[in-house]
Amino acid sequence: MSRSSQLLFAAVLATATMAAHAQSAQSTGTMVVIPASGELIVPNDEAHATLNIEEQDKDKAAAASRVNKKMKQGIDIVKRQDPQAQLRTRGYYTYAVYAEDPRPSNKPRPIVGWRVGQYLDVTTTNLEGLPRTVAAAQGLLGLNNLQFGLSPAATKKLDADLINMTFKNLNERIASIAGALGRRSNDAVVETVDFEGSGNYVQNAPSPKMMMRAMAADAPAPEVVAEPSFEPGDTTIGMHLVGKVRFK
Repeated sequence: MSRSSQLLFAAVLATATMAAHAQSAQSTGTMVVIPASGELIVPNDEAHATLNIEEQDKDKAAAASRVNKKMKQGIDIVKRQDPQAQLRTRGYYTYAVYAEDPRPSNKPRPIVGWRVGQYLDVTTTNLEGLPRTVAAAQGLLGLNNLQFGLSPAATKKLDADLINMTFKNLNERIASIAGALGRRSNDAVVETVDFEGSGNYVQNAPSPKMMMRAMAADAPAPEVVAEPSFEPGDTTIGMHLVGKVRFK
């Protein structure tokens, strides 16, 4: 639960307690705005890897040709290792390499070569086979980035659990406030439930979804690469709502 939600709930509970001490009968018709939240910690089931290839040559066409050839071979390797993986190429670039010798300011530095490269994004839920897939691809491509998270299918399945957990938290808070007012929980009627917080009852909290990242340096790889070790970790997902409750 966010710090702002905790402070808001504490203020609501304190106000309710003071009202109960004054006179419980005065709580009839009272409207209470109550924030609630639910949270789950779930093992990650999806990986997003970024592979890349870069070549440098005095001949721009030669550098581009090697990049194109190696990227095609790398894609074929990934497809063989993980047929269900989703692949997407992006970020094709061609940069001139200039001489480092200082030249007069009125003359441009001469071009001495070209850098050509391309990226390949791989998304897969085959975490068990991921080290084997990456090691095979590293025979040609470099591992530029690796990120773990939850697949859309897993997130969708957890939605019902999050809703139930968040409503449970709301009911627990209603019971606490009712007790502070000297009332019964049955006297509380939930009139509005706001999942978006559009009523500005609570401050916007940062997204609870977190990612675990692993980086790898892009270095020349041998033809055979030992399998790397990965720990997918877990992701924390959360849900927030605000309920407007009136006591009969």
